Amino acid sequence: MSITPELKDQLIKDYATKDGDTGSADVQIAILTTRITNLTEHFKTHKKDNHSRRGLLKLVAQRRKLLDYVRRKDEERYKSLISKLGIRR
Repeated sequence: MSITPELKDQLIKDYATKDGDTGSADVQIAILTTRITNLTEHFKTHKKDNHSRRGLLKLVAQRRKLLDYVRRKDEERYKSLISKLGIRR
């Protein structure tokens, strides 16, 4: 269900705004989106896993807050980020 360190490193490399950037909102949103996608696939086979579903809802809320932050700060960066990640909004 979680992402591998190699995949996380690749996401950091793809979405980092500068060298050594591991905590910017863009990187965090990309990592959360990958985790949300993995959990969504998990629920297709495990429909009654309500404990993990609660975690999914928390991840979605956290991503929503970060996306709202990016939207407030830079509208163009927000639009490019949701198009790159394939998030519909």
